[in-house]
Amino acid sequence: MYGLDDLATRTLNHLSGHSPIMDGFMILLSEVGIPLMVALVVAQWWVRTSREHTRHVLVSSGLTFLLGLALNQVILLFVHRMRPYDAGLTHLLVAPNPDYSFPSDHATASFAIAAAFLVHRFYRRGLAFLIVAFLIAFSRVYIGIHYLTDVIGGATTGLLAAYLVRKFYREGNWLDQRLTRIG
Repeated sequence: MYGLDDLATRTLNHLSGHSPIMDGFMILLSEVGIPLMVALVVAQWWVRTSREHTRHVLVSSGLTFLLGLALNQVILLFVHRMRPYDAGLTHLLVAPNPDYSFPSDHATASFAIAAAFLVHRFYRRGLAFLIVAFLIAFSRVYIGIHYLTDVIGGATTGLLAAYLVRKFYREGNWLDQRLTRIG
C-alpha cells in the first residue's frame, strides 16, 4: 500500500514546477480555499427562501466542520505520519508544516462542508462545494505538503462527521431553534 501511495503522491506532485501560473493557482487554492468556503457558507445566513431550513443546514455545516477537525485531533494522538517532503518524496512549493501529515485538515474541512450540504439534499450547493473540496485536496498533494492517502483520510473524516451531525443534530430541536433564529 505504501508503495502505491508513494507513487501516486510523487506522480501528482511532479505535475508541479512546470507552470508558474498553475503553481500559483494551487498555492492560492491551498491557502484561501477553506476560508473562502467558510465565507460562502456564512454568506448564506441571510437568504430569504426556506430561511429556517437553510440556517439549519448552515449550522450543521459548521458543526460538521468542527467535528471533523476534532476527529482529526484524536487520530493525531495515535498516527504520527511524516510529511512526504521530509521523506524526500516530494518537492515543496510552500513553507514546511511542523504538524504530522495524516489526516489532512484541509481535506477534512472542505469535504465536511460539501458533505453537510449533500446529506441535507442541497445538491447544487453541495456539488459546487464538492468540486472545490476535490481541488483543495488535489492542491495539497500538488504543492507537496501531503500524501494522497492523507487527503483521502481527511475526506473520509469529513464525510464521517457529516453523517454523525446529520444523525444526531435534528432540525427543529431546542438548540436548532435557538441557533437558527440568531440575526
